[in-house]
Amino acid sequence: MKILVTGCYGMLGQKLVKKLCSDNAFHVIATARSTGSALPAKTLFYQLDITDPSQVNEVITRSQPDIVINTAAATNVDWCEQNQEACTLANTTAVKYLVEACNKAGAHLIQLSTDFIFDGTKELLTEEDKPGPVNHYGWTKLQAEQHIQTQSASWCIIRTVLVYGVATGINRSNIVLWVKHSLETGKPIHVVNDQWRTPTLADDLATGCYLASKKKATGIFHISGNDLLTPYHIAIKTAGFFGLDKSLITATTSALFKQPARRPLKTGFSIEKARRELGYAPHSFEEGLGVVKEQLQTYG
Repeated sequence: MKILVTGCYGMLGQKLVKKLCSDNAFHVIATARSTGSALPAKTLFYQLDITDPSQVNEVITRSQPDIVINTAAATNVDWCEQNQEACTLANTTAVKYLVEACNKAGAHLIQLSTDFIFDGTKELLTEEDKPGPVNHYGWTKLQAEQHIQTQSASWCIIRTVLVYGVATGINRSNIVLWVKHSLETGKPIHVVNDQWRTPTLADDLATGCYLASKKKATGIFHISGNDLLTPYHIAIKTAGFFGLDKSLITATTSALFKQPARRPLKTGFSIEKARRELGYAPHSFEEGLGVVKEQLQTYG
């Protein structure tokens, strides 16, 4: 089975390509806007900017994948709020190009989406809960979902929450690495204690995408961690695990922590459907920290 992954040099993209390549049932086609670090030996690479419809059509028509997994997106929420046209192009318009090309090629589309399509008034959200984004990033991801559900011939949407982990050549940090680096350098940090998430180890998210691909699953799935935590709890647990100074961490509230984009307060996921239908079983947050520690040693 041929499977094409967009955004192959992102954190999820790297881990997903490696996971898929470990299964001889898949022939992996990795794509990204530009070349990057080395890919697994048997991976075929195409340069692809998903915001260019001619490139999308050419690459998918040429490679004829059975499945396309779209991990490429603009995910910096504050940047998206301040650059709304570019965010819409990357997260909504580009998905329309992918849907059209996948329909033409007869490919099954797996789209990565986000907890930020919700308004933050309920925790442990299920796949049936009603969306209501509170920022532009969330709106663009919801619009992509809606287009897929109405226009795609064969599709699966995987929503996730607050992804953390380690990968090669990643410029953007994530909450665990940010906390660890800040405390190691003696920098005091203020972390919100009124937002609730189910943080997701990137390796677990890759496994969820792999399981959905194996089953050619259809519909919507929530793939995240199983621990409902605030960012403050995450910071305290991270400090404790790595033996760092917790006194440098101060709890604050969303009202005092000013950011360009509003964040929903409660968006933790129920992952029962993914457990039941995909066999998904994530690490605990503490186990995830162990994976991060091991990978930091590996990546040097």
